[in-house]
Amino acid sequence: MRGERGGLPLNDLQIDALREVGNIGAGNAGIALSQMVNKKVDLSVPRASILPLASVPDLVGGPETPVAGVYLKIIGECAGSILMLLEKESAWSLAGLMVKGGLSSEEEVMVKRSALQETGSILSGAYLNALGQLTNLFFKPSVPGFAMDMAGAIIDYVLVDLAATEDYVMVVETDFRISGIKIQGHLILFPNIGTLAIILERLGVPLE
Repeated sequence: MRGERGGLPLNDLQIDALREVGNIGAGNAGIALSQMVNKKVDLSVPRASILPLASVPDLVGGPETPVAGVYLKIIGECAGSILMLLEKESAWSLAGLMVKGGLSSEEEVMVKRSALQETGSILSGAYLNALGQLTNLFFKPSVPGFAMDMAGAIIDYVLVDLAATEDYVMVVETDFRISGIKIQGHLILFPNIGTLAIILERLGVPLE
C-alpha cells in the first residue's frame, strides 16, 4: 500500500503508526488551541503520510496559494525542521478568534501575526511531543519564524535554510472547527538525513 499522493511506499503497519502520531498530536493540539481561544475545538481524524519533498506546495493548492507559515528548527537526537501551513483565510479566521477589538488596523495586523506565530509554535510542539512520546526520542523546537506569502515562496525559504535533508517529508493534515469556523492545517516535518529511518524504526515499522 502506498502513502497518499504517490508518497513513499508504506505498508499498512507504517501508515497506522503515522496515523497514531497524528491522532495523539491532534488531540494535544486541540486541547492547547481550546485553551488559547477559550472555545470548544472539534477536530477531524488527521491524515498522515510521507510525501516527496517536491509535492509539498500541492498540499495547499499549489505554489501560488496564499498561506501563513510558521517555521521552526528541531534540535535533539533527530534533527530537522517543522513547518505549519495554514490557508490564508483559515489563518486570519483563527487569529480573529484570539484578538480582541479596539485596536488600530496596524496594531491588529501585528497582534494577529504574533498570535499565529504563537499558535504555530504550540501546535508544532504538540505534534513533536506526540512523536517523542511514541518514539522515546527528544525533539526540541527553536523560536518560531512567521511569514504570510505564497506557499512556494515560503517553502523555497525553508529549503534554502535546510541542511542535508531527506527527499521525503512527514505530513500530518487535520481540520479544526471552532465556533463553526473551519481551519485547515498542515504540519510538515523536514527530517535531516537518517532521521526518517530512525523515527520509523522507533515506531516499530522500519523501512525495508
